[in-house]
Amino acid sequence: MRLQGKVALVTGAGSGFGEGIATRFAAEGAKLVVNDVARDNGERVAAAIRAAGGDAVFAYGDVSKDVDVGGLLKAATGSYGGLDIVVNNAGVSHRNQPLLGITEAEFDRVFSINVKSLFWTAQHMVPHFRERGGGVFINIASTAGVRPRPGLVWYNGSKGAMITISRAMAVELAPDRIRVNVINPVAGDTPLLATFMGEDTPARRAQFIGSIPLGRFSQPRDIANAALYLASDEADFITGACLEVDGGRCV
Repeated sequence: MRLQGKVALVTGAGSGFGEGIATRFAAEGAKLVVNDVARDNGERVAAAIRAAGGDAVFAYGDVSKDVDVGGLLKAATGSYGGLDIVVNNAGVSHRNQPLLGITEAEFDRVFSINVKSLFWTAQHMVPHFRERGGGVFINIASTAGVRPRPGLVWYNGSKGAMITISRAMAVELAPDRIRVNVINPVAGDTPLLATFMGEDTPARRAQFIGSIPLGRFSQPRDIANAALYLASDEADFITGACLEVDGGRCV
C-alpha cells in the first residue's frame, strides 16, 4: 500500500486519465476526493472505489472558479481531516483546426481550465500544505507542451504554460517540502481524443499512432502508474520533473 494514510484530490476524475488515477490511488490505500463537473460520472467513480473496498467521496466543482476549488479543500478536510496530494488532471481542448479558427470564448475556456486551475489550487492548497509540513502537486500537462502539433496551437500553449508554472512552483515551494511534478501524456484513447484529432476516423487514428514509436495510444493505467510513483514517498527527492508518458513520441 504505497499511499496508505494519504488523502488525495483528483480533479476531472469522472472519466479518462482522472478516473484511472483515482482508482489506482485508492487501490494503494489513499482516501480519495473525486472531483468532476459531470456529477453522474464523478459519483459513479467514487461509488466504484467504495464498492472495491476503497474510501472515496465525490466533490462537485469547476476548477476554474475560486469558490469551487476552495470547496474541494473543504471536502477533503471535512471528510478526512486534511489533504496530502493534489492531482490537477481536469483539462479541455479546442477542436483540432487552424489557429485563426478558434474563438475568444474557446481560448478563454482552455486557459481557464488548464492554467487558471493551477492558480486556484495553489491559492487554496499551498497554505494547507504549509500547515501540514508538506504536500504533493501532480499536474497533468501533455506532450503538446513540449512537442506541439499543428491545429492545436492554443491548447499547446496552455500545456506549455502548465509545465513552466509547475517547474517554477517546484523551486519556490521546495523549502516548504511541497513537491510539484508534471506528467506529459501522449494522446490517449479517452473522451478528448476526437477533439485532438479533429475527427475520429480509422485513418486519423492511424496517423496519430504512427507518430508514437511504441505503436499505441496512452491508456489511463499508464498515466495512473506514473502518478502513483510521483505521489508516493519513493519520489520524495523528485520535484520539478516533467515525465513524458508517451511511448517515445518526444524522443
